Amino acid sequence: MYFYKNQFLPKNDIQISPDDRGYYFGDGIYEVFRVYQGTLYEQEAHMQRLQRSASEVRLELPYTSDKIGEILTELVHKNALVEGTVYVQITRGEAPRAHPFPTHAEPVLLAYCTTVPRPVSAMQQGIQAITLADIRWLRCDLKTLNLLPNTMAKQAALDHGVQEVVLHRDGIVTECSASNIMMIKDNVLYTHPANHLILHGITRAVVLRLAHSLKINVKEQAFTTEQLLLADEAFITGTTVEITPILQIDGKPIANGSPGPLTQTLQREFERTFA
Repeated sequence: MYFYKNQFLPKNDIQISPDDRGYYFGDGIYEVFRVYQGTLYEQEAHMQRLQRSASEVRLELPYTSDKIGEILTELVHKNALVEGTVYVQITRGEAPRAHPFPTHAEPVLLAYCTTVPRPVSAMQQGIQAITLADIRWLRCDLKTLNLLPNTMAKQAALDHGVQEVVLHRDGIVTECSASNIMMIKDNVLYTHPANHLILHGITRAVVLRLAHSLKINVKEQAFTTEQLLLADEAFITGTTVEITPILQIDGKPIANGSPGPLTQTLQREFERTFA
């Protein structure tokens, strides 16, 4: 069951207009909510980010945040979703193709559920990554539909037989193709500041809260690809990847090439936030 244009519908009954600005301009925003035990995880934080993205691209939400939350919760129940994700996107609406914002278009909300198990194997065994130049636009803090650079980066990872790409701007690590990145050096946790160059990840924020509660020294401070390769531990964070260790980058191991103790501690504490 999907939600589209004010109603719950089977997927096959949904008809998306070719005049939808999300189709030809990527003119819209989105969020991906994690569902644990049938409940939306960090719902308020996701909703706040959705509101911020809408405000920054001057898109009016079709419903209040409370109403969107009610819709998504009902969608979870209608699909009997226990563990997975809810994807919601809002486009500026339907209008003849023209660059300026249309004056009369109504925003269109689409939402659906997907069963997605926790990535237990990857979290236990770790992943490998490569580095690539970050050539995206300079508003990566907004969760918009313009994801072609991210999809190309993810495909580059698969082409190289690894799972993720670490993006950098002139050697300064920003984030990954579909996740944030953190490293640990000398018991200090480093991650890029939450500015316009990275998405302000919800899982990232949870991990930083957990680190503070565990008395782990945290520095929201940019680091280089060279410093990353010399890290004691490295991991990615994200809605679907949770906290996944990176064991190798560009063919070079991180420390001893196995998940580190602080990463594992954070994984256990993260699980307690929804267990």
